[in-house]
Amino acid sequence: ILVQLPLPKHVNEEKVLAEISIEKDVDGFHPLNIGKLAMKGREPLFLPCTPKGCLELLSRSGIPIKNKRAVVVGRSNIVGLPVSLMLLKADATVTVVHSRTQDPEKIVREADIVIAAAGQAMMIKGDWLKPGAAVIDVGTNAVDDPSRKTGYRLVGDVDFDEAKKVAGWLTPVPGGVGPMTVAMLLKNTLEGALRKIKI
Repeated sequence: ILVQLPLPKHVNEEKVLAEISIEKDVDGFHPLNIGKLAMKGREPLFLPCTPKGCLELLSRSGIPIKNKRAVVVGRSNIVGLPVSLMLLKADATVTVVHSRTQDPEKIVREADIVIAAAGQAMMIKGDWLKPGAAVIDVGTNAVDDPSRKTGYRLVGDVDFDEAKKVAGWLTPVPGGVGPMTVAMLLKNTLEGALRKIKI
């Protein structure tokens, strides 16, 4: 079962998510799954799909997480919080940068791994990045572009043209994290089905 988040403001997200059976929570947002993710020595039945996709991208690209400095830009329940917990469980040293963080550029510049999930178009510039850093851009923002038929184009939270000159590894927007989110949702669904039939 999947609840498309965020929900409208008049709907109580916590109550809706708590009603889903933890065994069917393929999106990984049930309070028990998130709680187990936050606890040392416990494993949730499902991991949230976008954060799981971020770590899968790092793994498949041969980018080590253990003993690395990771900075997560954004603290949402959907990406920022769970990906920071997952990086922590993978033995990274994790810092979360958010809207109230002082001097975010300095903090991001120290990161070996940057997960950008702030929802601010092209917020992270090339000079914010440590040379060779792995940068995963989760942001999807529409910006005006009269040259396009739609009148807009999609960009990430990272200024791609600047970042590609500095980063050692950089995901595009669109076409980077989005397909991984879908793949991880399908993986979670398959794992849930196999668990149910005990294979």
